[in-house]
Amino acid sequence: MHAIVARQSGGPEVLESAELERPTPGPGQLLIKVAATGVNFIETYQRGGMYKVDYPFTPGSEAAGTVEEVGEGVQGFTVGSRVATAEGQQCYAEYTVLDAAKALPVPDGVDLHTAAALPLQGMTAHYLINSSFNVQPGQTVLVHAGAGGVGLLITQLLKTRGARVITTVSTDEKEELARAAGADEVLRYDGFTAAVRELTNGVGVDVVYDGVGKDTFDGSLASLRTRGFLVLFGAASGAVPPVDPQRLNAGGSLSLTRPKLADFLGNPQERLWRSSEIFRAAADGSLNVRIGASYPLAEARRAHEDLEGRRTTGKVLLVP
Repeated sequence: MHAIVARQSGGPEVLESAELERPTPGPGQLLIKVAATGVNFIETYQRGGMYKVDYPFTPGSEAAGTVEEVGEGVQGFTVGSRVATAEGQQCYAEYTVLDAAKALPVPDGVDLHTAAALPLQGMTAHYLINSSFNVQPGQTVLVHAGAGGVGLLITQLLKTRGARVITTVSTDEKEELARAAGADEVLRYDGFTAAVRELTNGVGVDVVYDGVGKDTFDGSLASLRTRGFLVLFGAASGAVPPVDPQRLNAGGSLSLTRPKLADFLGNPQERLWRSSEIFRAAADGSLNVRIGASYPLAEARRAHEDLEGRRTTGKVLLVP
């Protein structure tokens, strides 16, 4: 099968096309013929050496496709079943082996490219607004990177819930995307804290969802109301330096959390809850999934270059 392999850490140029042996599913596993693979920032960290991996390394944890073989003891899936996952391995490939417990059924009405674009960012948006901080109707929310993959999804989900959404973006094009997703106010990063204070009559927002990290962290804390909540779920601009807890006290009894998706997919029931709600919203049209770019699998290097260069919006896919 065709796959992408990095034999050492480095820039996008270390991603090479290779011919590998097609894997075989073991007990409790499925062999998936990949229809599309989601490209995510964590793979640039793994490729670049920020996160330790073993080489040779085939990236990819998010994909959708059809079941080609069923391993011993698997129930609930048969050959031809359509599935997706956010917890796979080596998904930059034509085939991948997946633990059946981490397979998400894809309902009718959701095509496999959309299904590949949804699991990681869709379930991230779901846990952020339901579990990290349970947003209530009428609350005011600040979402950074409003035109990114998570930003566009979380904005739509928040508006469906009845929240007021303020987002930050970097360009006019991205502002249009954020507004189309339903954002009530769209700001540039420069001076966003003062603008948020003005928009909330000096009160601040109930919660900030911050996937940018170092460049926005201080302003995010300063944008919160008394007893507000900062959910730091990413570090696209770099890691946040160590924080003195006294800052939370001085800011008005603030709360800070640094969650990750894996801790909110604790069992098959939780996976099914989150994925089924996201897929259902995509199927009925209440959630518009923007696939910003699709690249042939062999062009994984270019996909990483564009992602790191902030030249993409929405979701980036690789198609075998």
